[in-house]
Amino acid sequence: MFSPRYVGRIIKIIENEAGLSETAKNAELLEAILFIVGAAIIAGIFTFFMRQTIINVSRYIEYDLKNEIYDQYQKLSLNFYKKNRTGDLMNRITEDVGRVRMYVGPAIMYSINTITLFVIVLIYMFNQAPKLTFYTIIPLPILSIIIYKLSKAIHKRSTIVQEYLSKLSTFTQESFSGISVIKAYGIEPKTSSNFYTLSNTSKQKQLNLVQIQAFFFPMMILLIGASNLIVIYIGGMQYINGKIESLGTIAEFIIYVNMLTWPVATVGWVTSIVQQAEASQKRINEFLKIEPEIKNTVEKHTTINGNISFSNVSFTYDDTNIEALKNISIDIKDGETLAILGKTGSGKSTILDLIGRLYDVGSGSIKINNTNIDQHNLNDLRGSIGYVPQDAFLFSDSIKNNIKFGKEDATDEEILTAAKNAQVHNNIVKFNKGYDTVLGERGITLSGGQKQRVSIARAIIKSPKILLFDDCLSAVDTETEEKILKNLFKLSKGKTTIIVSHRVSSAKNADKIIVLDDGKIIQKGTHKSLIDTDGYYKELYTKQLSENKD
Repeated sequence: MFSPRYVGRIIKIIENEAGLSETAKNAELLEAILFIVGAAIIAGIFTFFMRQTIINVSRYIEYDLKNEIYDQYQKLSLNFYKKNRTGDLMNRITEDVGRVRMYVGPAIMYSINTITLFVIVLIYMFNQAPKLTFYTIIPLPILSIIIYKLSKAIHKRSTIVQEYLSKLSTFTQESFSGISVIKAYGIEPKTSSNFYTLSNTSKQKQLNLVQIQAFFFPMMILLIGASNLIVIYIGGMQYINGKIESLGTIAEFIIYVNMLTWPVATVGWVTSIVQQAEASQKRINEFLKIEPEIKNTVEKHTTINGNISFSNVSFTYDDTNIEALKNISIDIKDGETLAILGKTGSGKSTILDLIGRLYDVGSGSIKINNTNIDQHNLNDLRGSIGYVPQDAFLFSDSIKNNIKFGKEDATDEEILTAAKNAQVHNNIVKFNKGYDTVLGERGITLSGGQKQRVSIARAIIKSPKILLFDDCLSAVDTETEEKILKNLFKLSKGKTTIIVSHRVSSAKNADKIIVLDDGKIIQKGTHKSLIDTDGYYKELYTKQLSENKD
């Protein structure tokens, strides 16, 4: 703020109103120039520290907010992920958080800068020439009205833009994940056409927003230009009439007005950022405010053993309203093996999900150690379970780390043993990098059977109290299945094991077998008792025995 005053002083020295000698004028000019240079250097230093402070803090806020959202995502139940698409979740943790960071960083910084500069400049100007100041700020109320009108439109269009960005993210994520299906069916042209239509609509929404934003900067320049004309005309008239003593005052005013050009121009930009951040934060809050359906109600450590009891358990999926289980009652003693068979959609996988508390029961109760399942510490419960899902999911990491996912501190010897028991070791060592082979997304490098066996190795390496296998041998041949089952029954001694399968061969050595149909238990017993009884199990056994002979 010193520079304009010294520029005015320089003009007064040049006018020589004080009647100074040449030497004195040169000394005064040098002093004024040094003050201007010094003020610029100090301003630069403080600008650097201001940016370091505010912009750095905004990055920390971005970091915290992303972690908060990610933690919330992990707490939310499977129902949430069934109702929301991956692309939208990704967009909220990236694009939306980025817009919020722009608000808590540059927007706040420039707002403080603009307000401070306005106040100080107007005070300086008023002290110099009150009437001229009044005429100079005439365009500002017009500016305020324009900003108010355009801000409302920006907020509305920003929300639409973010929604379309989520749709684009979702579409591309699903296309890349399902690229093998797209290629197999030869629908690349159709997929490209759909993407073009969606991206074109998104582009149009972006342009609609940009068209509104584009009004701001030219409008600011126009109003600042008007202020300059007012200063030159009104100031010039006052100088001619003797109301202003020196041309230096007019020069000061012109510099002050131009100093306000950037801050005034940023008003539109900052307003746009604020409106976009508001729309983004609203989208973020929609998820942050969701209460997790599955809550860890017990903070203290609880011991888990393998006694599991279902008592009149019924369960209905919220998203489809399908009643998956109807009055199921099962008792599994510690160390026993239970096999569950049944048609597709009979509720087999739902039983495993309920044991892991991925869902809570609709009615009835599940007890472990004779204690309701929700009275156990959730982390202890899940830490005591080794789960192999039907759709084996592997991460884009090395095979070794995918197996260690079940036990992070596992030794190389433990990894080899788990892989051998899962009958996948011989496949792994054939890869160029062996266990250090990095898998593609979702384990695409491996075949379906290899993925299932790596997933089994991941479950058994942690030596849990409860082992849950959800039709995890469907993609392996009968001979390999026999070897894996032999190893599993050996490893599962003293552990409660539940095997979901479509094959009698996977179930025949279990201590107990139940058959589900339409969410109900229609048969229960041992392999011997069930093949001696007419029903689904005997029919399945006879059919599969015949197929194996063929």
